[in-house]
Amino acid sequence: MMIKADQDRIFELDSDDAAMAELAASLGDFPDLPEDALAIIPLRYLVLFPGMIVPISVGREKSIAAAQQSVRSKHQIGLILQHDSEVEAPTPEQLYRVGTAANILRYITSQEGGHYVVCQGQQRFRTIEFLDGYPFHVARVELLEEPDEQGADIQARLVQLKERAAQVIDLLPQAPAELATATQNMSSASALADFVAGLLDLPVEQKQEILATPDLRPRLDKVLEVLADRIEVLRISNEINEQTKERIDDRQREFLLREQLKTIQKELGETDGENAELEELAEAVARAKMPEEVEAHARKELQRLARMSEAAAEYSMLCTWLECLSELPWSAVTEERIDIAEARRILDEDHFGLHKVKRRILEYLAVRKLNPHGKSPILCFAGPPGVGKTSLGQSIARATGRKFARISLGGVHDEAEIRGHRRTYVGALPGNIIQAIRKVGTRNCVLMLDELDKLGAGVHGDPSSALLEVLDPEQNSTFRDNYLGVPFDLSKVMFIGTANMLDTVPPPLQDRMEVLRLPGYTEDEKAQIAARYLIRRQLEASGLISRQDVEQGPEQGVPQCELTPDAVRAIIRDYTREAGVRNLEREIGNVFRHAAMRVAEGEKEQMRIDAAALADILGPKKFESELAMRTSLPGVATGLAWTPAGGDILFIEASRTPGRSKLILTGQLGEVMKESAQAALTLVKAHCDALRIPCEQFDKNDIHVHVPAGALPKDGPSAGVAIYVALVSLLTARAVRSDSAMTGEISLRGLVLPIGGVKEKVLAALQSGIKRVLLPARNRREFDEIPEEARRELEFIWLETVDDAVREAIGGAISGSPELMQ
Repeated sequence: MMIKADQDRIFELDSDDAAMAELAASLGDFPDLPEDALAIIPLRYLVLFPGMIVPISVGREKSIAAAQQSVRSKHQIGLILQHDSEVEAPTPEQLYRVGTAANILRYITSQEGGHYVVCQGQQRFRTIEFLDGYPFHVARVELLEEPDEQGADIQARLVQLKERAAQVIDLLPQAPAELATATQNMSSASALADFVAGLLDLPVEQKQEILATPDLRPRLDKVLEVLADRIEVLRISNEINEQTKERIDDRQREFLLREQLKTIQKELGETDGENAELEELAEAVARAKMPEEVEAHARKELQRLARMSEAAAEYSMLCTWLECLSELPWSAVTEERIDIAEARRILDEDHFGLHKVKRRILEYLAVRKLNPHGKSPILCFAGPPGVGKTSLGQSIARATGRKFARISLGGVHDEAEIRGHRRTYVGALPGNIIQAIRKVGTRNCVLMLDELDKLGAGVHGDPSSALLEVLDPEQNSTFRDNYLGVPFDLSKVMFIGTANMLDTVPPPLQDRMEVLRLPGYTEDEKAQIAARYLIRRQLEASGLISRQDVEQGPEQGVPQCELTPDAVRAIIRDYTREAGVRNLEREIGNVFRHAAMRVAEGEKEQMRIDAAALADILGPKKFESELAMRTSLPGVATGLAWTPAGGDILFIEASRTPGRSKLILTGQLGEVMKESAQAALTLVKAHCDALRIPCEQFDKNDIHVHVPAGALPKDGPSAGVAIYVALVSLLTARAVRSDSAMTGEISLRGLVLPIGGVKEKVLAALQSGIKRVLLPARNRREFDEIPEEARRELEFIWLETVDDAVREAIGGAISGSPELMQ
């Protein structure tokens, strides 16, 4: 049934030579087809229009059989496009209904077994039904007659078609002149439309749509519309080609001239290291793949450098500038991978606790994954030293596969440190931002701006104002460093800031960032952090366990020193008092260094250190609870304070001495605390009857308010309640409860006003052995943000007025006045 191809044979089917007879004899018998039926060959990527002659490769067995049946019977073949080109054996339902009846002009076989037919399209047809019982597709068809071409509208469209076809042929590269002549000589609108549609490089679906349009007027309109689009595309493409060719020609001419110049200089013996340096700079500029305007500026300066004497003062500066410019990662981007599950694992592996902070980071990464081109907020981690702000940035870089860079802004007071120095003097450098990106070698790194709160301002400008452009997603895509003098895109950089306190960060700079607060750790969290990270790290640093054992995991390797959990908690409680874990790691390191010395001397091979042994190693306890002693007398209250290093307790002492109603304040108090003390005393005087305090004693005594640790400056709007309670305790001769601490500001009406730093203050109370915490009622909304351990261990009392504070802190019934409650 198949032709066996032992050599390449070409059979001309419009001649009656011996080859034709040989072909017909070799085909065998095929069933005859009804008169109104055609053998069908499905086509993958081709639409044949009437009048076109094209070669077709026939590879499927059914298609070969259909072609051979048409050859034997000298009958037309039906060519139909299939819907999906990937389908190997399409069914009738997977074929379009309109195709082209064609004559097979040649049948070609090759030595490799390939079959090819040259077909000439004759007429459109529409399939009526497909017939079964044949070894190939057979369909009853209805031949579609060409419509009448009479009418002014058809003739007008024919004229337009010829004009646009001529324009397309003119725009086509290397189009033969005969093609234009052929289109202009065609008088049939239908034939010209099919000819032009077959000539154009269009998607097969669009060609099938034109083929399936039997009515002439709509078919002409579709072809005219396609021609209009193609003319515009070809015109723009030719313009681009011309521009590209001009640039290439200019570069080739420049290259040729430079090569000739090198040859001449070589013959004259004038070659030197200067030319080699210029060549290296030119190659570096070409490799950098800069934006077009930046590269044009760099090449202009390179040409100026070539004409400049090496002895000129500007020569070395210009060389350094070109080197810096070419080493920047203008197009180098690290492939970013964001796997939320993997990021969660990395964050949990690197940090214990901080659930809300880690959840916000995961949300941040999820948005970056779903919208990579969006403008994400700038994260800023705010919290005391040692809580893990910098290491969180490193974990984000590891989770996203980006490179990490860090810039320390502490003590920076020169705007040029951010924007760079101008190239007007020797020694000028780019700013820290550009230098960090140049060093890391990629324009989508994670860049941490450390210690934002320690930026200074001096006679050389304000660095915090220069950072406004860096951290603004609307502006940093065109950041202009003074040294570079050209814009550099910072929009791909993931900026992360850190700060210990936000009070010194300017509000406009804060507005550019989303602040995530890290208040500190509880005792249980510190113990977990020590067990998971600090002990293993200090064992390695002290040489008590090898690095290979550390890298294999916590369960691998046997350290030569063991620190018991009780000893860890004793270090936390008695030798460190901080929000973070930095001093805790130092003290653990001191313990292990002591053990390392014992092991190195050969005194012991294995050591186990418990809480009882800490006194001999670390000395006497550095911190102990003195609340009972200091609050056993009237006139002493325990307040809660916020510091840049975390929360702390604050003792307020009040004393009464004979005098003339004078208020004495000592202890390095700031203006805000002085005003709080004055307001507290005024409030006590105003309601002395309600508090059962003899009013005449104010005229005969001075009131002295002292806050110990006088060498440390203290200020802040949260000491009013503690001062008021201390004064009431003094004047009523009743001691404040030793297990209670309080914070809050007061008004002259006796209301307790809300304050900030609740989490830090609560953690300080927990570490100091406090059992009861008195907070403003309007801070109740922050209760859920307090760590769970603190909520479990402490009793929280919410204050509406100062009467509530006196009742809860001192005890006993205090008769409130109506004025005090208003």
